Parts: sequence; structure tokens; C-alpha cells
Amino acid sequence: MTAAENVCYTLINVPMDSEPPSEISLKNDLGNNCDMSAFLTSFPPPLEKGDVKLKTEALKKVIIMILNGEKLPGLLMTIIRFVLPLQDHTIKKLLLVFWEIVPKTTPDGRLLQEMILVCDAYRKDLQHPNEFIRGSTLRFLCKLKEAELLEPLMPAIRACLEHRHSYVRRNAVLAIYTIYRNFEHLIPDAPELIHDFLVNEKDASCKRNAFMMLIHADQDRALDYLSTCIDQVQTFGDILQLVIVELIYKVCHANPSERARFIRCIYNLLQSSSPAVKYEAAGTLVTLSSAPTAIKAAAQCYIDLIIKESDNNVKLIVLDRLIELKEHPSHERVLQDLVMDILRVLSTPDLEVRKKTLQLALDLVSSRNVEELVIVLKKEVIKTNNVTEHEDTDKYRQLLVRTLHSCSVRFPDMAANVIPVLMEFLSDNNEAAAADVLEFVREAIQRFDNLRPLIVEKMLEVFHAIKSVKIYRGALWILGEYCSTKEDIQSVMTEVRRSLGEIPIVESEIKKEAGELKPEEEVSVGPAQKLVTEMGTYATQSALSSSRPAKKEEDRPPLRGFLLDGDFFVAASLATTLTKIALRYVSLVQEKKKQNSFNAEAMLLMATILHLGKSSLPKKPITDDDVDRISLCLKVLSECSPLMNDIFNKECRQSLSHMLSAKLEEEKLSQKKESEKRNVTIQPDDPISFMQLTAKNEMSSKEDQFQLSLLAAMGNTQRKEAADPLASKLNKVVTQLTGFSDPVYAEAYVHVNQYDIVLDVLVVNQTSDTLQNCTLELATLGDLKLVEKPSPLTLAPHDFANIKANVKVASTENGIIFGNVVYDVSGAASDRNCVVLSDIHIDIMDYIQPASCTDAEFRQMWAEFEWENKVTVNTNIIDLNEYLQHILKSTNMKCLTPEKALSGYCGFMAANLYARSIFGEDALANVSIEKPIHLGPEAPVTGHIRIRAKSQGMALSLGDKINLSQKKTSL
Repeated sequence: MTAAENVCYTLINVPMDSEPPSEISLKNDLGNNCDMSAFLTSFPPPLEKGDVKLKTEALKKVIIMILNGEKLPGLLMTIIRFVLPLQDHTIKKLLLVFWEIVPKTTPDGRLLQEMILVCDAYRKDLQHPNEFIRGSTLRFLCKLKEAELLEPLMPAIRACLEHRHSYVRRNAVLAIYTIYRNFEHLIPDAPELIHDFLVNEKDASCKRNAFMMLIHADQDRALDYLSTCIDQVQTFGDILQLVIVELIYKVCHANPSERARFIRCIYNLLQSSSPAVKYEAAGTLVTLSSAPTAIKAAAQCYIDLIIKESDNNVKLIVLDRLIELKEHPSHERVLQDLVMDILRVLSTPDLEVRKKTLQLALDLVSSRNVEELVIVLKKEVIKTNNVTEHEDTDKYRQLLVRTLHSCSVRFPDMAANVIPVLMEFLSDNNEAAAADVLEFVREAIQRFDNLRPLIVEKMLEVFHAIKSVKIYRGALWILGEYCSTKEDIQSVMTEVRRSLGEIPIVESEIKKEAGELKPEEEVSVGPAQKLVTEMGTYATQSALSSSRPAKKEEDRPPLRGFLLDGDFFVAASLATTLTKIALRYVSLVQEKKKQNSFNAEAMLLMATILHLGKSSLPKKPITDDDVDRISLCLKVLSECSPLMNDIFNKECRQSLSHMLSAKLEEEKLSQKKESEKRNVTIQPDDPISFMQLTAKNEMSSKEDQFQLSLLAAMGNTQRKEAADPLASKLNKVVTQLTGFSDPVYAEAYVHVNQYDIVLDVLVVNQTSDTLQNCTLELATLGDLKLVEKPSPLTLAPHDFANIKANVKVASTENGIIFGNVVYDVSGAASDRNCVVLSDIHIDIMDYIQPASCTDAEFRQMWAEFEWENKVTVNTNIIDLNEYLQHILKSTNMKCLTPEKALSGYCGFMAANLYARSIFGEDALANVSIEKPIHLGPEAPVTGHIRIRAKSQGMALSLGDKINLSQKKTSL
């Protein structure tokens, strides 16, 4: 085994800003210039305080130099003579590190003679009266790999099992376990010894270590011990309980017949006071039994953990376990009974926890518990009203609104209870929450005919309080579309007049500006005041004070305010609404006079808005589109043709109906796909899955939890190929770093594992000379950081070696790793030789994953993100859909535009794409492409792709990736 392959237990950071000291100066510092006669006459030699400090610093330097590859063989005897006898605790700690890393054998593998002295010193330390020195020495012995050194120490190690202090006993068990595992012949009776020790031991940490050893060394003895104390397991410490859970898991999976014997113990551990034990016990119980009582007990345990634990990360992890349980078809029914318990988690203020909880509750809701769910959600919505102490309150309210929306769509009977509560939020300051409510109301009023009178009534109640112009527009549309009675139509007209204020608008605004006062509004008679004149007499003054408001914009009616701010799009919506209700009024009322009166009023309102738009009073003039729309509505009302009546009062509603049915179909399709994914049916002729031959992603619920948690910690669960044991290096692309004619040939496998990149570089000596100090020197460009410098090697003629280098990644942007191989030729007097390596480009696609977001979230992020990169389409693909699919495949992005919107052929296409990096960075893209028909059927797609991101690196890197992969390569 080469030095590079040795197990490394200790890493010490070294500042590289100073020259390493020479071996002679270190020897002087360690020996304190003592001569041998002083050493012989006084052992240990008398030392001053300063000498100990000097030796400590010198010993630190020696350790650092050995870790960096220096040999320093001449210092070994000096350290044994002048440092080993010292009783200073700092020196003793450093010596433990030194003996761990120093070479202990000669080149032919025999133990150095000097190590006998070291062995004797550590035998004395194992019998030292200080328990810290004994314990730390025992921990050091766990790292020794030389049986000759350990053999003389075995009696002293055994004796430490009976020491009065638990720290010594605990480490003695660890030392015995390690020695038994590596050199069984040194202590063949270790399992029996530890079993006897475990029976009589009282300390929890010692029992835990002993039990852990028995699990791995002699499982039958561990089971025998557990059988004797299985009823007292609840009284054990949490560290021992965790090990017991692990043992039960392993035994029951290896031998399923043992389940009945230990499942009661797991049930008892669900009541443990330790959250870690409860979590592991619940996870083990789920894998051991699929009985409804077991699933319910485990789920209840998870819910209690989520509620009681304060750490949000813990809450999210346990919520994920609940979601995993829900994915199993037979467990879903059990969890449905626990929906109300799951909703208790909503008391957590963290938005991510609440989001996952609401989604889980929504997935589990059924006709049996939907009423209770809606009651809880309504209470939560009311709690968020006028509460602004938490920054996420608005987002939480939005989540609640969406959840209630989904409940009402799936269970129409609940809509009547939900609508009155939600419609209060149309006047909310948070436009996003109000927009969600409006979308819900629009869908409800179209789908549920019986609720239309209730919705229209509530809408008219809150109409005057709406503050957002966007919500106002939507409310106008709903009222115009669904007011079907004469009374409702009159109410809408009244509300519009109230919201518009005095008309004509231009004349009244000019009067206001000129200061012409209206007695009922702006003239107030103040109380009579008695004033003293200059002559000392009293004079009474009655003041007619003009109370012109300081904030006249706030006193304006809402619609009037929107128009004066220059937002005339709402005026176009108002014109459409007035036209609809006027046409409907004409069909409902037979009296000609009333018909004309209503139409005239509607036309007057449109005309006064047109007049206002053309005047200089608004902040922005009316647009031509809005003028055309209002003018069209005026013409429709003046003519009242049956065709226009059908278009305004029937076609609009049909368009909404088509859109909602398409949306519902899409949701049903996605739910069907989800249920198909979850409902795994096993057919009689299905092949049998052998665990040893099965890829990881094909395994059922019988995975090894501990192995899975280890994989998750290593980050291997995100990528399928990493978790697949059948995948090999041959599936990866080799990057050639040098040419075949170079004296040193190098090639690399690039392993990307989330935040780490591991370069496995093969270096081949193609010359007939021995290459000394052959070093791989690397540097990075971008947000990459080289973790450690690869160690130098010596390569024999035509020899080869593998060098590994680790690189940390900090953000999603294209990175470049470059460098060279430098070496000395053995026997040559020339300077160092150098071979320059080709650049290694790190692909951004390894860090980008497809993700989903709503249209509203996409638009919000698009407005917020400040970095944009516009890429011109330059491709040889001639089909629009094919080009879009090619871009999606090349960039790992997800198309948010539904398939139905992209279906058909019209010569152009627009689509929104979204992805998120593993660092949490969002990337948005808008594809606008067209097929230039005038250039012929074989003309390639043209257009552009706009990319937006929060960071410049993300936007530029994604643009580069699109540029590189636009053209389709012909096979």
C-alpha cells in the first residue's frame, strides 16, 4: 500500500507563508541543547517552563512537516529521549498525533527498534493514575495498525475495563473492539469479555459502546443480552436505545421470523423521551410491519416530533417521511384519519413547513374529513387578517386561499362555506392573495350555478373597498358577466357611479382645482370664536373655512383615482361591463323609456371617460387601444344589434368555460399520472427481483434505511446514475489532458457530486527515465476552489499512477480547471520539466434541475431579476416544437407553458421555461421563435431566447450553454 493510499485520520491546516525549519534546528529545539550526560544523570531531565513551550512548538512543526510528506528519520530518537518522558498534557496530546502519523516500519516492513521504547511508554500511560491520560491513550490505540506494538499492551487494556472512571472504561471497549476487528488473534475472547462487562456495567455510554461491539462482532450474544432486559428498554439512555433499534432492524430484516419477538420493543421505544430514538423507531416500525395500527403509531410519532421540535430542518425532514408514507397506497387510508393532527403543524411560523403541511393535507383530504379541514383553514385565514408582524404572513394567506380553492373545486359542497370568508380578502392590500381569491371566485361562479346569487351579493358588498386596479378589473368583469336580474344590474350601475364620483369628470376636476367650493362637501362652518380687538372689546367671528383636503387623492373614489393616475385599461374593462349589463337590461325590461335611460347613462359614463383621457388632467394620456375599445362599446350600445348581444353575453362566458374545462382536464391528467405512478401492481408473470442484482431505484420499501441515510449524507440520492450500483466509470466520458506524444500522458474522469467535483487523473510515464516529484498542479477559474494540493509522486519508467483532486463548487456558473504536470528527471541536472494540460470545462447542467412554479410566481421573478441575457436563435432545426424540445433537453429546464397552448401550428411559438439549481438559484427563460415561411419549408427556425436570473454568472452560463447546443448534430 503506497503512502498516498494510507488511511488519513488527522487533517491539520497549515499556513504556507513561511519556510519550513531545518532538521538540525528542530533537533536543537526538541533536545533543548542538552548533552547526553545530563540526560543520563537525570531522567526525565529537569526542564524550565520556556523549554516545554519551545519543545511544544518544535513538535507541532515536526507533525506538520511529516503530514506534508517530509520523512525526518533523524528526529525519532530525539523525541523518544527528550520529549516522550515529559508529563505536560499538551505534549502528550501532540505525541499521540505524532505516533499516529510517523512511519513505524522499515522499508522491508519490519517494526523499528525504537518503537519498543514507545510501546513501553504507552504501557505506563495505560496504568497512569490520571483517567484523561488513560482514556486518550486508549483512543490512540484504536488507530494503530501494527500488531507487534499492540500485543504487549493487551493486559493493560483489559485491566482498563475495570477502571473506576467511565471515560476509561468507554474507551477501553472501543480499543478492544478495534483490535478484535483488525487482529482477532490478539484477543480471541473479546465478545465473551464484553458481554460479561455489559451485564455488570451501569454507565449508559459504556453500555452503548459494548452493545455496539456485540452487534458487529457477535450478534447472537447481543440478542441474548437484549432478551434478558427487553422489558427495561424504556429506562435505558437514548444512546443505547438507538443502538437497540439498529440491532432490531438488522435482525428482523435478516430473519423475518424474529419480528414478533421484537416489534413490541419498537412500539415501546416510540414513547422514548429522545426525539432521535422516536424518529428511528418509527422508521423501523414502518419497514417491519405494514399493519394499519403500526402505520398509525409511526405517523402519530412523526406528527408529535414535528410539533414538539423547534428546529425547522427537523420538521421538514420528518414531514418528508410522512409524505413518503402517503405515497404507499395501503398507508394512505390510515393517514387520512390523521389529517387534523397533521394540521396542528400549521402553528409553526416557517413558510416552507406550512407549505408542505398544506400540500400533504390536501393530498389526504377525503369526503369524510373535508368539512373539518375547511373549518381549520377558515380559522387560519381569519387569523392572518390584519396581521403584519411576520414577513411571510401574506404568502401564508395566499397558500391558504389556494388550498381552500382546491378543496372547493374537488368538493363543491364546501364552496358555499368558503366563499364568504375568502371574498373579504378582495379588498386586501396583498394583491397576490386577492388575485388568488378572484381566480377562485371566477371559477366558482362559472361552475356552481346555485352559488351565483351569493357570490354576486358578496361581490357588491366588497366592491367599493377594493384597492388594487387589477382586482378591480377582475371584479368588474365578474359582475358584468354574471349579474342576471334587474336588481343586480341596477346595483352594479349604482356601485360604478359611486366609484366614479361626480360626472362629467373633467368639469368637476377643473372646478376642484379652481377652488370652487361645494357647500355640502368643502364648506364647513366653524364654531363661533370670541376674539379681543385692539381696543379691548370682544368681537365674534363666524368662520367659513374652506376645508380643502390635504390628501385629495385619498378622498377620491377608487375608480376615479385609477383613471386620474392614467390607468385607462380599467376604463376599457368598465366599458365592456357597462355594455354587457345594458344589453341584458334591455332584454329584461320592456319599457322603452327605462331602456333608453339606462343605455344613455352607460354611454354618458363612457363618453366622460373618453373626454378625461383626451384632457391633460390624468398623469398619463389614454392609449389608442383603450379609445378604440370604448368607442366600439359606444357604437354597440347605440345600435343594439342581436349579433353583438350574442358576442358580449354568450361568447365571453363560453370562452371562460372552455378555459376552465381545459384546466380541469389537465389537472385530472396529472393526477392520473401520479396515481398510476403510485399504484404499483404485481402481475403473476412479473420477474423476481433479486436484491443483489437489483438497481437501487427498483427496490421496494425494504431498503436498508441506514444505507439510504448514508447515501443521502453523501449526496448520492439526487442523481440516479450515482445511486445505481450497476453504473460504472465506463459510462462516464474521459477527458484527455495531454497528447499521446507527450512525455507524460494524462487523462481524467470528472465525477460531479452536488457541491463536490472529484478529478480522477491517470498519469502515465511514457519515457524510459524515472520521474521524481511528479506533481499535478491545478488552478480554477470561476466559482471553484481547489480543496487540497495533490501529493508529489515518483514514477518508474513506463509506470502509471492515479491522482485524485477535490474541487468545491459555490455557485451555478461555468467553471474551468486548468494546470500542468511538473516533474524532475532522475539524474538530470536541468530545471524542472513541465507538460501543460488541456482545460477541463465544468458543465453548468450538472447543477441545474427542472422545477415548477405558477404563472404569477414566474411573472414576479421575471420582474425582480436584474440580469438578462438575450440569445439569438441560430440553428439548423426547421420545426418549432422540435427546437423547443431540443432546448429543454440541452438545458435541463422545464416548460411551464401547457402542451395544449403549444399544440397546433401557426408559424410562431412563445414558451416560458424554468429551472432551479442545487444552490437554490432560479433561472427563467422565454423562448420566442417563428418559422420564416417566406424563405421556404426548409428554412431554419429564427427568433430569440431571453434568460433572466438573480446572478450574472447564472444568466451568462445558461446563455453560453444554449449557444453551444443550439444546432442539432446529425448522427
